[in-house]
Amino acid sequence: MATLRDRQIAAIERILNLNAPTQPSDAHNDSSSNGLLPANAPILSESGEPIWKVLVFDDLGRDVTLYLNINTTRYTIPDVPAVYLIEPTVANLQVVTSDLSRSLYSPAYINFLSSISRPLLEDFGAQTVSSGTAEHLAQIYDQYLNFIVSEPDLFSLGMDGAYRILNSARTTDQELDATVERIVSGLFSVVVTMGTIPIIRCPKGGAAEMICAKLDRKLRDHVLNSKTNLFSGGDQRSSGTVGSRPVLIIVDRNVDLIPMFSHSWTYQSLIHDVLEMRLNKITMSVPKDERNLEKGFKKQTYDLSSTDQFWTRNNAVPFPEVIGDITEELAKWTEESNELTRKTGTSSLDDLADDANSAAAAHLKAAITQLPELRERKALIDMHMNILNALSTGLKERKIDEYFEIEQNITKQTKTQIMALIKNSDKGNEPLDKLRLFLQWYLTTEQEVTRADIDSFTQALEAIGADTTSLKYVRTVRQLTRMTMIASAPTQPSQQSSDLFSGFSSLSSRVTDRFKDAGLGANLEGLVSGIKNLLPENKDLTLTKITESLMDPQNASSSAISKTESYLYFDPRSANARGTLPPASQARTQQSTVGRGIEASFGQRRQGFSEAIVFTVGGGSMDEYGNLLEWAKRTSASGAAGTGQKRRVVYGSTALLSATEFVTKDLEALGKESS
Repeated sequence: MATLRDRQIAAIERILNLNAPTQPSDAHNDSSSNGLLPANAPILSESGEPIWKVLVFDDLGRDVTLYLNINTTRYTIPDVPAVYLIEPTVANLQVVTSDLSRSLYSPAYINFLSSISRPLLEDFGAQTVSSGTAEHLAQIYDQYLNFIVSEPDLFSLGMDGAYRILNSARTTDQELDATVERIVSGLFSVVVTMGTIPIIRCPKGGAAEMICAKLDRKLRDHVLNSKTNLFSGGDQRSSGTVGSRPVLIIVDRNVDLIPMFSHSWTYQSLIHDVLEMRLNKITMSVPKDERNLEKGFKKQTYDLSSTDQFWTRNNAVPFPEVIGDITEELAKWTEESNELTRKTGTSSLDDLADDANSAAAAHLKAAITQLPELRERKALIDMHMNILNALSTGLKERKIDEYFEIEQNITKQTKTQIMALIKNSDKGNEPLDKLRLFLQWYLTTEQEVTRADIDSFTQALEAIGADTTSLKYVRTVRQLTRMTMIASAPTQPSQQSSDLFSGFSSLSSRVTDRFKDAGLGANLEGLVSGIKNLLPENKDLTLTKITESLMDPQNASSSAISKTESYLYFDPRSANARGTLPPASQARTQQSTVGRGIEASFGQRRQGFSEAIVFTVGGGSMDEYGNLLEWAKRTSASGAAGTGQKRRVVYGSTALLSATEFVTKDLEALGKESS
């Protein structure tokens, strides 16, 4: 089954191929059989050569590729077509009109990342006619690509600050409308890219219901009125039975705030927390010379791509297991490189490369062909070693392993224990970590927390340098969040770390030995020393429980079923399962209005699905994403919804945020309003 990333790449390739129609293939293994577009053959000139093009993009497209920014000074390139990949805004269209009037490129292929409104399109047409540049326009397309895919089934809309806008009493109706419309537009694009119209489910009240109602109307209008059906090709599930289509689950962030504060223990989540990865890119300090740290450090940027097999294999794996895997990778590489140098009689791979063109080395051609692959593997190993070393430093300084261990059973902590932890100077050097732990305890504890208790905790947090502005807002949403959260016991008894990693001390020594053998220096010897060898509990988060109750109600817990029984049901292909559009001002009230959606029938509530798109309005968490994928993998063994198919979950949000970003930007801004 094609992933969301596969489908977006196919759409972008079509754009770069000037939106040329693809030729159907008779091959049974063609990509289109998996719901993908067939491979695009390049458009050729009369001489048979591929046509070179100029790609012009705006700020939204800049994070996808980098060629010519529409806002920079650009110069004429005669007889070269230009591919514009931009948002349909007044400013962008004015720049395009200017480019055409100056004959910078010809012809121009205009591709909008989202659907352009009719008034804006008419204005653009009028400008083109008045400037006499219509002949330079070859195509205008809506491409529905205004979302960011950072993992095969992980996307965001790049909307930082959406939680603040949707929950602030100071947000105007115009700003709220614009935010909701942007979310609806992004989700519509995701659905179009996936090629299937989903069943839509959401809780009553709040922004989620309004977004569902508007998205339902947008999809319904497209099916009924559009001359070009975006869902008519490729994946034919749109017109199939309800069970063969995916379910789109949309919830407000306040349904569970815990994942936005929690400390995680997996490779990907730790990178987001400690190193602040953005768009799969990490910028960090690394030694100029690993053998001599006195030479100082330099800035190094790393890209974690889908072609990196170590990253693909380990991004959702607990930190200690990643250490073990990098050790094995390093040992394997060292063994192969030593074998190669032994056979060729050289002392190192560098010497082998220097002798590659010599006559004496002609008989070594077979061995030399291994050199590029070995060097590429070594570069990946070095990259992940540097990342793991930086993570190790952050873990030790902030004591993240200790916070993670406490949070595994946060509800069992007493007021006295939480207060003692806040005041303990040995619990790391980052006050925000203590605030995050306290917020989790405050939202989940069954103990009575009085105003006096809150004042005491606030004073203790402020005494260690924590900014407690965010706490003022969390207090206002505590009751709502506690009502929607679903308590979850571990789905299986958690293994004690001593059982799983009984040889962890030997692992540490093996890692150290491998580093020395590879000449990576003594600075990495302490990579695993001083860090607890923990195994995360196999425990489903609230959003995972909600997803299970809607995808597989037969096996879901009764508590989860009871929470989602009242979820509204929208089917854009049905004449009955539809809702009415509420005013924007009702999105922040968290209250439902009669008639805005339909109540699911018993059959609809018990309908199972093998595929889901799960979307959080107001921010997403890597911890939540990993938990959903783990559940899908764990429960796919027996097939999904009785169909024998594997479960698949696509996770998305308005923005993927680290705990630091969510607390310091969204919650603190709302806390100031609550003062």
